[in-house]
Parts: sequence; structure tokens; C-alpha cells
Amino acid sequence: MRDVGRLIADLGGLVLPTDCAGCRERRPGLRHGVCADCVAVLDGLRPRPVRPTPAPSGLPPCVALGPYEGPLREALLAYKDHGRHGLARPLGALLAEVVAVAVGAVRPVLLVPVPDTAAAARARYGDHLGRLARHCAGRLRGAGWPVEIRHALRALPRPDSVTLDSAGRAAAAAAAFRPRGRWRPAPVDASVVVLDDIVTTGSTLAAVSRALTATGRAPSVAVVLAATVKRRQS
Repeated sequence: MRDVGRLIADLGGLVLPTDCAGCRERRPGLRHGVCADCVAVLDGLRPRPVRPTPAPSGLPPCVALGPYEGPLREALLAYKDHGRHGLARPLGALLAEVVAVAVGAVRPVLLVPVPDTAAAARARYGDHLGRLARHCAGRLRGAGWPVEIRHALRALPRPDSVTLDSAGRAAAAAAAFRPRGRWRPAPVDASVVVLDDIVTTGSTLAAVSRALTATGRAPSVAVVLAATVKRRQS
């Protein structure tokens, strides 16, 4: 499904700012969003199954594009925290590739992005996962996949996860999501795919999965762009 030329065009067609979103270097003559070296690193990533240890109860199978490091980490930070909205298109395209690998054969797909709280959306220049989901869906549809985006849950106020340890993340996520209403009719063979940008402990994805399961639409897989890597303590 990957179109390297289109990926390079998506990542290289962003004209401002001049700092590379992947390495933060300001190279002479650089007028693109991501430099050629970082494009090559991102193009070399391949989706793979990931699983936090320990895995929280209710966490579905999870597939990530790559580890949360290097140009992928920096591009995500630039997109989420520094308002580089133009990165939504190439990151959404990469997310579509992960969905395709995670689901397998072409079939109807319901994409359920993890919802942001209102405070998080304000701090992060809007609904960053919603934008990724739209570009992801567009790329999948272009490849012949029947895709719908379902904003099936709403997020309740909770502490920012970056300030919490594993136990705190689990406690905050447990009661963080509520159904918006009943599911609209959908193909019975549709795969329900939860979308997020990063998986760390898996608490948020597990909580979303439990909330969806309670509505009668258990997700078959969770898809993320990056998975954090636990470092061994020396």
C-alpha cells in the first residue's frame, strides 16, 4: 500500500517553517517540513505488533508503526505540541498503512479515534487525532477500503497523562470515557479499529476498548503511530 513517492511529496511538500520536524535541524536551503534524511528513516519503518508489559485488562491487540524515538517522535511532538498541522496529512497516511497491516484483507473498517478532553484539544491546537483520522480514512478509501470514522465516545476531564505514573494513568483512564449514543447501523463484518498516536502503558486504549465493548462494538485492534520503549535501568 505504501507509495514512497507520495510519502516523500507529502512530507517534503510542507514549505514552512524551515526547521525539519523530524530532527529540528535548520539546514541550508531547507524549505520543507521534513528533511530527506528523516523521510528516509520514516519510510524505513514497518508496522509491527506491540504490547505493554504488564498489559492492562481489556487491551486489544495493538500495532504500531515504530518506536517513539527519532524522527517519528519529533514529528509527532511538532504536530501535537507545536501546531505543525501540515504534518497531519503524511502522519495520517502512515497511520493508514498501520491500519491496513493490522486489519489484513480489505474489508469495511470503523475508525474510532481516542477522544481528547476539551482542555487537551485547546492546548494542542484542536482535535489532533480527529485530523489524523480524516487523512487516514482518505488514504484508505483511495486504496479501495470502505471506511467510516465514528466519534463514539466523549472524554471526561482528567489529569494530563504526562504527569502520571503507570498506576495514575490506569486510574485516570478507567473512568475517562463515556458513550456518545447508540451506534449507527454498520456492516456486521466491519472491523472496529481504535486510533491513537502513542501507546505507553496501554491504559487509555484499554479504557476505550472497554467503553466500546459495553456498547456492543468491541474493537478488533488498536492502531498507533508510535510505542514507547522501556529503557533498562543500569
